[in-house]
This record gives sequence, structure tokens and C-alpha cells, in this order.
Amino acid sequence: MNKSDFIDAIASKADVPKTTAAKVVNSFIEVVGDTMNGGDSITLVGFGTFLVRDRQARSGRNPQTGEAMQIPAAKVPAFKAGKALKDKVN
Repeated sequence: MNKSDFIDAIASKADVPKTTAAKVVNSFIEVVGDTMNGGDSITLVGFGTFLVRDRQARSGRNPQTGEAMQIPAAKVPAFKAGKALKDKVN
């Protein structure tokens, strides 16, 4: 399912126009991004948690040349599924 299909499904399920569903989905994405950019997490009970994880610096290899290289530390977005979502999938 892509973003357009997701918007169509939300509009159908909530019985709202597609433009309204698109605004809601885009606003949700923006709020999650802005919150995570600030280093905070978002917990939606029954669905999951959007959070920022710190990835340590590490050494790696360039796959083309085989040359050793240093990969810098980074902050990465993550999602941890909640129990209700896990149960629904299984």
C-alpha cells in the first residue's frame, strides 16, 4: 500500500472526503517528524511508539573497493510496534 492508497482507505473508513483524509495523513506525518526531530517520542497506545535511536560510530568497508572506512554516529528514526498491533498481524 502506498501513500495514495492509504489516504483512500482512511477516507473510506472515516467516511470523509479524500482531501480531508490527505490533510490528516500529511499532518500526522509532519507532527511525527517534527516531534522526533526534537528528540522526543510519540506513543500511541495499542499501535506503537515512534522514537529516535542513537546509532554508535563504527567501522565498515566500502563495498566497491573493500577499503576500510569509519561510519559516523547518527540518530535514526525507529518504530516499536505495540502489543495490539502485533496481535492483529499474527
